[in-house]
Amino acid sequence: MTIAERIQMLRKQNGLSQEQLAEQLGVSRQAVSKWESGQSFPELDKIILMSDPFETTTDYLLRGTQPQPDAVAENIDVALVCAGAGTILNGIALIAAIMIWKVWQTGPSVGIGLIVMLIGTGVFLAGQVVGGQHSQNARQVFILPNVWILSFIPFCCVFNILDGLAEGYTGLIAPVPMMGNSIQVYVLCCIGYIAVCIVTDVILAKKFRQ
Repeated sequence: MTIAERIQMLRKQNGLSQEQLAEQLGVSRQAVSKWESGQSFPELDKIILMSDPFETTTDYLLRGTQPQPDAVAENIDVALVCAGAGTILNGIALIAAIMIWKVWQTGPSVGIGLIVMLIGTGVFLAGQVVGGQHSQNARQVFILPNVWILSFIPFCCVFNILDGLAEGYTGLIAPVPMMGNSIQVYVLCCIGYIAVCIVTDVILAKKFRQ
Protein backbone atom coordinates (compact mmCIF):
# COMPACT_ATOMS: atom_id res chain seq x y z
CA MET A 1 0.00 0.00 0.00
CA THR A 2 1.37 3.41 -0.97
CA ILE A 3 1.28 6.53 1.18
CA ALA A 4 -1.44 7.90 -1.13
CA GLU A 5 -3.59 4.83 -0.47
CA ARG A 6 -2.96 5.03 3.28
CA ILE A 7 -3.98 8.69 3.44
CA GLN A 8 -7.21 8.00 1.55
CA MET A 9 -7.99 4.90 3.63
CA LEU A 10 -7.37 6.64 6.96
CA ARG A 11 -9.35 9.73 5.92
CA LYS A 12 -12.38 7.62 5.05
CA GLN A 13 -12.04 5.47 8.17
CA ASN A 14 -12.19 8.62 10.29
CA GLY A 15 -15.22 9.97 8.41
CA LEU A 16 -13.46 13.03 7.01
CA SER A 17 -14.10 14.56 3.62
CA GLN A 18 -11.21 15.93 1.59
CA GLU A 19 -12.42 19.43 2.43
CA GLN A 20 -12.45 18.72 6.17
CA LEU A 21 -8.97 17.19 6.16
CA ALA A 22 -7.65 20.07 4.07
CA GLU A 23 -9.10 22.56 6.55
CA GLN A 24 -7.46 20.80 9.50
CA LEU A 25 -4.09 20.76 7.74
CA GLY A 26 -4.31 24.29 6.35
CA VAL A 27 -4.12 23.23 2.70
CA SER A 28 -6.50 23.20 -0.25
CA ARG A 29 -8.84 20.35 -1.10
CA GLN A 30 -6.95 19.99 -4.39
CA ALA A 31 -3.74 19.35 -2.45
CA VAL A 32 -5.38 16.49 -0.54
CA SER A 33 -6.80 15.12 -3.79
CA LYS A 34 -3.33 15.13 -5.36
CA TRP A 35 -1.86 13.33 -2.32
CA GLU A 36 -4.49 10.61 -2.56
CA SER A 37 -4.04 10.18 -6.30
CA GLY A 38 -0.25 10.04 -5.98
CA GLN A 39 0.28 13.19 -8.05
CA SER A 40 2.18 14.89 -5.23
CA PHE A 41 3.68 14.06 -1.84
CA PRO A 42 2.70 15.82 1.42
CA GLU A 43 5.37 17.77 3.21
CA LEU A 44 6.76 16.34 6.43
CA ASP A 45 4.99 18.88 8.64
CA LYS A 46 1.65 17.93 7.03
CA ILE A 47 2.34 14.25 7.66
CA ILE A 48 3.00 15.06 11.32
CA LEU A 49 -0.27 17.01 11.49
CA MET A 50 -2.16 14.13 9.84
CA SER A 51 -1.14 11.69 12.56
CA ASP A 52 -3.49 13.38 15.06
CA PRO A 53 -6.85 13.25 13.21
CA PHE A 54 -5.92 9.79 11.87
CA GLU A 55 -4.95 8.51 15.34
CA THR A 56 -1.84 6.86 13.97
CA THR A 57 1.90 7.42 13.76
CA THR A 58 4.00 9.23 11.19
CA ASP A 59 5.92 5.97 10.74
CA TYR A 60 2.75 4.25 9.57
CA LEU A 61 1.90 7.10 7.20
CA LEU A 62 5.38 7.17 5.70
CA ARG A 63 6.36 3.50 5.62
CA GLY A 64 3.21 1.54 6.46
CA THR A 65 4.73 0.20 9.67
CA GLN A 66 1.86 -0.77 11.95
CA PRO A 67 2.01 1.10 15.29
CA GLN A 68 2.57 -0.91 18.44
CA PRO A 69 -0.48 -1.29 20.70
CA ASP A 70 0.88 1.34 23.08
CA ALA A 71 1.93 3.76 20.33
CA VAL A 72 -1.63 5.06 19.96
CA ALA A 73 -3.64 5.56 23.10
CA GLU A 74 -6.66 3.31 23.18
CA ASN A 75 -9.66 5.21 24.40
CA ILE A 76 -13.40 5.08 24.09
CA ASP A 77 -14.61 7.76 21.72
CA VAL A 78 -17.32 9.68 23.57
CA ALA A 79 -19.00 10.96 20.42
CA LEU A 80 -19.42 7.45 18.98
CA VAL A 81 -20.70 6.02 22.27
CA CYS A 82 -23.24 8.84 22.62
CA ALA A 83 -24.36 8.40 19.00
CA GLY A 84 -24.97 4.69 19.57
CA ALA A 85 -26.68 5.24 22.92
CA GLY A 86 -28.90 7.97 21.48
CA THR A 87 -29.95 5.78 18.57
CA ILE A 88 -30.80 2.90 20.92
CA LEU A 89 -32.85 5.21 23.14
CA ASN A 90 -34.76 6.55 20.16
CA GLY A 91 -35.45 3.04 18.90
CA ILE A 92 -36.72 2.00 22.33
CA ALA A 93 -38.89 5.13 22.45
CA LEU A 94 -40.51 4.28 19.12
CA ILE A 95 -41.18 0.67 20.07
CA ALA A 96 -42.52 1.69 23.51
CA ALA A 97 -44.87 4.29 22.00
CA ILE A 98 -46.27 1.75 19.54
CA MET A 99 -46.69 -0.92 22.24
CA ILE A 100 -48.45 1.51 24.60
CA TRP A 101 -50.80 2.51 21.80
CA LYS A 102 -51.56 -1.08 20.88
CA VAL A 103 -52.41 -1.97 24.49
CA TRP A 104 -54.21 1.16 25.74
CA GLN A 105 -55.07 3.13 22.55
CA THR A 106 -54.10 6.34 24.30
CA GLY A 107 -52.78 9.59 22.85
CA PRO A 108 -50.10 10.11 25.55
CA SER A 109 -48.17 7.27 23.93
CA VAL A 110 -47.09 9.82 21.31
CA GLY A 111 -45.88 12.22 24.00
CA ILE A 112 -43.99 9.49 25.82
CA GLY A 113 -42.25 8.43 22.62
CA LEU A 114 -41.31 11.97 21.64
CA ILE A 115 -40.00 12.82 25.11
CA VAL A 116 -37.72 9.78 25.20
CA MET A 117 -36.59 10.56 21.64
CA LEU A 118 -35.74 14.08 22.79
CA ILE A 119 -33.57 12.56 25.52
CA GLY A 120 -31.92 10.22 23.02
CA THR A 121 -31.16 13.08 20.65
CA GLY A 122 -29.82 15.08 23.61
CA VAL A 123 -27.41 12.25 24.42
CA PHE A 124 -26.10 12.36 20.85
CA LEU A 125 -25.72 16.16 20.92
CA ALA A 126 -23.90 15.96 24.25
CA GLY A 127 -21.41 13.60 22.63
CA GLN A 128 -20.90 16.10 19.82
CA VAL A 129 -20.24 18.87 22.33
CA VAL A 130 -17.72 16.77 24.27
CA GLY A 131 -16.23 15.69 20.95
CA GLY A 132 -13.81 12.98 20.01
CA GLN A 133 -11.62 11.83 17.18
CA HIS A 134 -14.61 10.28 15.43
CA SER A 135 -17.22 13.04 15.76
CA GLN A 136 -17.91 12.94 12.02
CA ASN A 137 -18.37 9.16 12.10
CA ALA A 138 -20.63 9.59 15.12
CA ARG A 139 -22.89 11.94 13.16
CA GLN A 140 -23.18 9.33 10.42
CA VAL A 141 -23.92 6.57 12.95
CA PHE A 142 -26.71 8.65 14.47
CA ILE A 143 -28.27 10.50 11.55
CA LEU A 144 -28.73 7.71 8.99
CA PRO A 145 -30.90 5.37 11.11
CA ASN A 146 -32.63 8.24 12.89
CA VAL A 147 -33.95 9.62 9.61
CA TRP A 148 -36.35 6.67 9.90
CA ILE A 149 -36.81 6.57 13.68
CA LEU A 150 -37.35 10.26 14.48
CA SER A 151 -39.63 10.95 11.53
CA PHE A 152 -41.99 7.99 12.06
CA ILE A 153 -44.23 9.33 14.87
CA PRO A 154 -44.58 12.86 13.40
CA PHE A 155 -45.37 11.29 10.01
CA CYS A 156 -48.07 9.08 11.53
CA CYS A 157 -49.67 11.94 13.44
CA VAL A 158 -49.77 14.22 10.38
CA PHE A 159 -51.12 11.42 8.19
CA ASN A 160 -53.86 10.51 10.67
CA ILE A 161 -54.95 14.13 11.11
CA LEU A 162 -55.02 14.89 7.38
CA ASP A 163 -56.76 11.61 6.67
CA GLY A 164 -59.42 12.55 9.19
CA LEU A 165 -59.88 16.06 7.81
CA ALA A 166 -60.38 14.62 4.32
CA GLU A 167 -63.42 12.71 5.58
CA GLY A 168 -64.67 15.28 8.09
CA TYR A 169 -63.72 13.51 11.32
CA THR A 170 -61.05 14.10 13.94
CA GLY A 171 -57.94 12.09 13.10
CA LEU A 172 -56.31 10.14 15.92
CA ILE A 173 -53.04 11.30 17.45
CA ALA A 174 -51.32 7.94 17.25
CA PRO A 175 -47.73 6.67 16.77
CA VAL A 176 -48.88 4.37 13.98
CA PRO A 177 -50.69 5.15 10.70
CA MET A 178 -54.40 4.38 10.92
CA MET A 179 -56.39 3.05 7.99
CA GLY A 180 -59.11 5.70 8.00
CA ASN A 181 -60.35 6.38 4.47
CA SER A 182 -59.09 3.75 2.09
CA ILE A 183 -56.39 1.14 1.84
CA GLN A 184 -55.08 2.86 -1.29
CA VAL A 185 -54.38 6.12 0.56
CA TYR A 186 -52.86 4.16 3.45
CA VAL A 187 -50.51 2.22 1.17
CA LEU A 188 -49.52 5.29 -0.86
CA CYS A 189 -48.61 7.25 2.26
CA CYS A 190 -46.55 4.35 3.62
CA ILE A 191 -44.73 4.07 0.30
CA GLY A 192 -44.15 7.83 0.36
CA TYR A 193 -42.63 7.64 3.85
CA ILE A 194 -40.30 4.81 2.83
CA ALA A 195 -39.28 6.58 -0.38
CA VAL A 196 -38.52 9.87 1.36
CA CYS A 197 -36.42 8.14 4.03
CA ILE A 198 -34.47 6.12 1.47
CA VAL A 199 -33.74 9.15 -0.72
CA THR A 200 -32.72 11.22 2.33
CA ASP A 201 -30.35 8.48 3.53
CA VAL A 202 -28.79 8.09 0.08
CA ILE A 203 -28.16 11.84 -0.17
CA LEU A 204 -26.71 12.01 3.35
CA ALA A 205 -24.56 8.91 2.84
CA LYS A 206 -23.04 10.44 -0.31
CA LYS A 207 -22.35 13.65 1.58
CA PHE A 208 -20.64 11.76 4.41
CA ARG A 209 -18.40 9.90 1.93
CA GLN A 210 -17.16 13.09 0.26
